[in-house]
Amino acid sequence: MALRLAALSSSVAICVSMPAPAVSAHPAASDPAPGAGEVEHSEQQVRERAAEVGRTKAKLAQADGELDRLAVAAAAAVERYNGERLKLQRSQHAYRDALARLAEANRRMEETRAGLASFAAQLYRNNTGYDQISSALVGDGGPQGFMDRAAMVEVLVKRRTAMVRRVEASKTVADVFRRQAQKALDEQGAATKRAEEARRFAQEAVARQQASVQRIKEEKQRLERSLGNAQARAARLKRARERALEKAEAHKVRDSFAGSGHPAEGQTTSVARGAIAVRAALKWLGTPYSWGGGTTAGPSYGVAQGAGIRGFDCSGLTMYAWDKAGVRLDHWTGTQWTSGPHIPIDSLRPGDLVFFARDTSDPGTIHHVGIYLDKGQMVEAPYTGARVRISSIYRSDLIGATRPAG
Repeated sequence: MALRLAALSSSVAICVSMPAPAVSAHPAASDPAPGAGEVEHSEQQVRERAAEVGRTKAKLAQADGELDRLAVAAAAAVERYNGERLKLQRSQHAYRDALARLAEANRRMEETRAGLASFAAQLYRNNTGYDQISSALVGDGGPQGFMDRAAMVEVLVKRRTAMVRRVEASKTVADVFRRQAQKALDEQGAATKRAEEARRFAQEAVARQQASVQRIKEEKQRLERSLGNAQARAARLKRARERALEKAEAHKVRDSFAGSGHPAEGQTTSVARGAIAVRAALKWLGTPYSWGGGTTAGPSYGVAQGAGIRGFDCSGLTMYAWDKAGVRLDHWTGTQWTSGPHIPIDSLRPGDLVFFARDTSDPGTIHHVGIYLDKGQMVEAPYTGARVRISSIYRSDLIGATRPAG
């Protein structure tokens, strides 16, 4: 701003001083020297322009802060949806497993019932249809034969009692599995409802973010125009320089991690895996952010606002990168946070996952994750409208780090 003021002051000085020689060389009433009022007016314009610069900078800072807040809210909503989607998948598996157990229990119960019915028919044939007193006197074998048959009947009755108990036990087991299946079905319904609610909330958050991005972008353009072509050109040059520096830094970091994916001699397995994960993530620098995007195979089309964008969201990128290192992660910051031991920030190694939360005392509010590189930098898929990039980990919402374990 000081440079701009100096330039403006110089311009004013030139405009004020140029007519003076003309007056001295050609004194004429039609070309008078500027008066004190005109000089004061010019100086007032300089002061107003400087004040406009200050107000514009304040507005731009406020707009950037609003974008950061909306990006955090949208990222938190997206990760909540990822978590609910994972819970829904697990409840669906639980319901299918419960149905399978119930079907098996019903089959065994029917087999037991069929065996009991067959046994009852056999018992009826062996122990009915004749008078027991007559059988004892004149039946086969006489009284001794009757006693033998009576002992056999007693054995059969005990077997029948045992079979009845097995039927009851099978029925009890089937009832337990039936209740489990019903509970799993109810949880599936509840999980579906939560996932849809999270999806709707995330859609609204991302929509608000995108609308604000567009609004603030237009506001920035308007403000930049109000500052004149010189400042607009300076702003463009600054942005171009920042992009060039980011690209150079990205190449530098990528080159520093270039090489074979095989562990070097003397490296520990975890160090080698971290390096592999970093290389895998750096491969996709510049890839668009896509809500719900990213699989273990690479970028993919996401959901909602990410449905037409092939790319990664934050946890999709980390899941992909660590899969290349042989470690399976869920597509959710919630379980990625617990995927290994927590590492102090001053002990980070390349590949460690760094997490960010709305409340840095509560891991339940984690909304973003990146992959640590070196010297306080990470590779991340930041938010809708941005691309996979290298940035600093030192933000106010940094909550901690995890080293995924194989």
